[in-house]
Amino acid sequence: MNHFRAFVLCLAGFAALAFAMHRHQREIIGGSLPLTLTRALRIVGTCAPLFALGVLVTACGWGLGLVIFSGHTSIAADTVCSVLIVYTAIHTRRLQRR
Repeated sequence: MNHFRAFVLCLAGFAALAFAMHRHQREIIGGSLPLTLTRALRIVGTCAPLFALGVLVTACGWGLGLVIFSGHTSIAADTVCSVLIVYTAIHTRRLQRR
């Protein structure tokens, strides 16, 4: 259960960091979010993986916890990146059909 919790925290953190970028805001919602919301997303995107690290280190110790954390962050970052690529490709095809 700790692995699932840590992975979800990493995934949420990387999604927040991606959505805090103005480029992704324009691609997904068509405009920029307010500066305060962008800053809040950056804070959440930084804190969520740190909480995941805390969960894993508490459950597994520093040695194994850091290794597992590295795996979770890699998979979470790859998932967010892949979703953004697929979303952009689908959205671009829809715009080209019009």
